[in-house]
Amino acid sequence: MATSTDELAEQDFKLALANKIFLLKAEECPSVDKTALQKDVLNDVMKHDLLPIYDHCCAELGWTVDQAVRAAMKAKNDAKMEELESKIKDAEENLGEQEVRDALLAKADYLASVGDKDAATAAFDAAEAKTTGFGNKMDLVFSQIRLLMFYEDWREVNKLLAKAQTLCDQGGDWERKNKLKVYEAVYAMHTRNFKQASSLFLEALATFTATELFPYSRVIFYAVVTAVVAMDRVSLKKSVIDASEVLTGIGQIPHLEAYLNSLYACKYASFFAAFVEVVDLMRADPYLSLHLRYYMREVRVVAYAQFLESYKSVTLESMAAAFDVPPGFLDAEVADFIVAGRLNAKIDKVAGIVETNRPDQKNSLYQDTIRKGDVLLNRIQKLSKVVDVE
Repeated sequence: MATSTDELAEQDFKLALANKIFLLKAEECPSVDKTALQKDVLNDVMKHDLLPIYDHCCAELGWTVDQAVRAAMKAKNDAKMEELESKIKDAEENLGEQEVRDALLAKADYLASVGDKDAATAAFDAAEAKTTGFGNKMDLVFSQIRLLMFYEDWREVNKLLAKAQTLCDQGGDWERKNKLKVYEAVYAMHTRNFKQASSLFLEALATFTATELFPYSRVIFYAVVTAVVAMDRVSLKKSVIDASEVLTGIGQIPHLEAYLNSLYACKYASFFAAFVEVVDLMRADPYLSLHLRYYMREVRVVAYAQFLESYKSVTLESMAAAFDVPPGFLDAEVADFIVAGRLNAKIDKVAGIVETNRPDQKNSLYQDTIRKGDVLLNRIQKLSKVVDVE
C-alpha cells in the first residue's frame, strides 16, 4: 500500500533532476522560479560531479561552459573510473565470477549515475554477460531504461521494454512483473496510449514498488487522468472511483478528487473548474505536458458526450449554464466536435437547440446482418454454377 511502498526506495536521482531540467525548459510554467531552480540544478550537478549531465545541460539550456568546473569534474570522474577498473582487474585475476560481476556492475551503476549513456550501456552489457537469473537481468534493464528516460530516448526505451518483457516471460518474479507494468505504463502515457496506460497503472496500484520512478501518489495521479479519457462512466466508477488504492491517496493531490468525482456526478461546472487546476499540474509534468492540448480536447468530448447522453434535445443556454461557460463558446466547441464526428448530435441554430442523434444499434445490427446475408447468397450462387448440386 501507499505507506509501505513509499518507504521502499527514493526516486532515482537522475529522474528527479530530469524533472527540474524539464521545468527550466518549460515555457508555460510561469510560477516556477527559474533562477533559483537553475542554481539548484547546477548545485546538484557539481555536488555529484555529473560531467555528462553538465554537458547536456549546457547544450539544452544554453549555459556557458565553465572550463574550470568542467575540468574539476572530469578529474574526479577519471579518478573514480581508475578505481573501478582496478577493482575489476583485481577481481578477474584473484577472485571468483560473482566478484567480477559485482565489480562490473559497480562500474555500470557509476556511469549511469553520472549520466554517461553510451559508456553505461556498454558497461551494463558486460555486467549482464556475467549475470545469472532473469530477475537480476531485469534489474539491469530497468537501470538502463531510467538513464534513457533522463535523455528522453524513447525509441531505445521501447526496445529495452521488449527485452524486459522477454526476460519476464522467461522467469520474472511478481515484484519485477509489477515494476515492468509501471515502466510500460509510463511509455504508453508518453506515446499517448492512455487506454493502455490507465489499465497498467491501475493494475500496478495494489502492489506498487517502482518508487525509483516516482512516489505512490504520482501513480494515482497518472491512473486517474488517463482513465478519465480512456474509460466509460461505468468502468470509471468500478475501477477508479471505488478502488480502495485510489481512495487512500487521491486526497493528497490537489483538485484531483473533485475532478474525478464531479465528472461522474455530472456536476459539470465543478468539473470544469477542477479541470483547469488539473491541467496546470499536467503542464508541469514531463510525461503529460507534450499531450496537453490533445488531452484537453478529449476531456471536453467526454464531458459533452456524457451530458448529451441524458437528452434528446437541449438548449444551448441550458448546456452552457451547466458547464458555466458562455453560450457562444459552447456553440463553437460542440459544432467543431460534431463536424469531427466526435459527438452524435446536430445544432439547430435558429432555435438554439442541440439535438442528439444517437446511432440506432439494433437497426444497425439488422442492416449489417442483411448485408452479410446478401454476400453469402451471392457466393452460394457463384458456387452453384461451378459445382453440380444434385
